[in-house]
Amino acid sequence: MSSTNKDSEMMISKVTAAPSKILCVGRNYADHIEELNNATPEHMVVFHKPSTSVTTTLSSFHEETLHYEAEICFIVENETFTSVGLGLDLTKREQQSYLKSKGLPWERAKSFDGSAVFSRFVPLTDVDINDLNLELFINCVRVQKGHVNQMLYSPQTILDELKSYLTLLDGDVVMTGTPKGVGEVHHGDVFLGRLMCGDKTLIEIEWLAR
Repeated sequence: MSSTNKDSEMMISKVTAAPSKILCVGRNYADHIEELNNATPEHMVVFHKPSTSVTTTLSSFHEETLHYEAEICFIVENETFTSVGLGLDLTKREQQSYLKSKGLPWERAKSFDGSAVFSRFVPLTDVDINDLNLELFINCVRVQKGHVNQMLYSPQTILDELKSYLTLLDGDVVMTGTPKGVGEVHHGDVFLGRLMCGDKTLIEIEWLAR
């Protein structure tokens, strides 16, 4: 196969997220729970983002300074995970902290337009879902690293739990939670995200914070 055909095949094998909804798992890494001084939940924490939150642009500000959370993400088809990518769950941390302190839902801090930044997605064909891991670098410094074996709820457990109470439509995205190392996004920061299976890089993407 020529290099041109190989490039074309790679382009075809990548998927762009266009979900009806995004299902997000919170507090799925013990070290992240500890860094934010949260309680370990008795049950899986889930919140939603609307389709209007999807973007490929990394913003540093939306009414307040935003925080990043890098996550392994999956696209659903026929009620199963078929593709995997890298995502940033952008958060209004000040607003979230205030809402939590009042015992109120905190989706306003998570579900605003542009709060779900995604890479391209690649098919899970020949990918060991149990060996997926991510790294996030900001200005060449690694700030986050996480493996699915560190999750409190595995990808399959997440999928089964979601299917137990709602309908997953083709194209929906599931964000599986973030490891420790979250922090502020600063204008001009260069983010480099890497999604791997074992030591093989599946996706590498760069975002410039605006």
